[in-house]
Amino acid sequence: MIIDKVKKINDKEEKRTKNVEAQDMMIGKWVKCDRCKEIIYKEDLHKNLSVCPNCGKHFRLSSRRRIKQIADEGTFVEIGADILTKDPLNFEGYLKKVEILKEKTKIEEAVKCGICEIEGKKVVLGVMDGNFLMGSMGSAVGERITLAVETAIKEKLPLILFCVSGGARMQEGIISLMQMAKTSAAIERLNQAGLLYISVLTDPTTGGVTASFASLGEIILAEPDALIGFAGPRVIEQTIKQKLPEGFQSSEFLLEHGFIDKIVERKDLKSTISKILEITG
Repeated sequence: MIIDKVKKINDKEEKRTKNVEAQDMMIGKWVKCDRCKEIIYKEDLHKNLSVCPNCGKHFRLSSRRRIKQIADEGTFVEIGADILTKDPLNFEGYLKKVEILKEKTKIEEAVKCGICEIEGKKVVLGVMDGNFLMGSMGSAVGERITLAVETAIKEKLPLILFCVSGGARMQEGIISLMQMAKTSAAIERLNQAGLLYISVLTDPTTGGVTASFASLGEIILAEPDALIGFAGPRVIEQTIKQKLPEGFQSSEFLLEHGFIDKIVERKDLKSTISKILEITG
């Protein structure tokens, strides 16, 4: 009798432990696709380049994973890592938030730039990271992008920028908006030097980044179903007093209306960029 009770208690404890372990696994090792609602094992998702194997949704990538997917292994050498966030307006809590994000994301800013090779072809590569203040562009981001452009000019190399951003970083006020002019002027110098610039728009690319260097590529590529625009639909509708078409800020709509040159699935991005470099090189 006592043995049966002990057995029942042990069975309940074992079941409870398994349930807790299952919950932990669901939290830490699984992710739900917000398009098809399927539960995906994170390791399988990463192996599939962070693209849902069920519906093809392209999940957002960290700069670290993007560089790993695009650059040849062991070739990426970072530049501008010492260009860090400033607080020109003494905005309350700004630098503290930045420090928390540095610890959480293990990166120093919302863009990483460097020199690397793509299928053996040397390029300057810049990759924005939406995990860091939604890829917003402050003075450090603008300066890193400008340094990437200047490095491309100096080394006579093609420039490739992967864009993802929520826009200008309002904690830095007008200084963040000035980065639009600075980066655009730098891209113009690259153009005058006769060097190739490929802009790759990923989900989401909005605000001041869209209104500056993201839209200035000689060739503009985009990932499928990426949100690309300047302001939100509600703001635009209130400004122009017109109803906007469905999905007007998707990469598919923009391709149809001539804003971008090609939509490329993630699995084909590296080879597509390599072919462009070969043709234009």
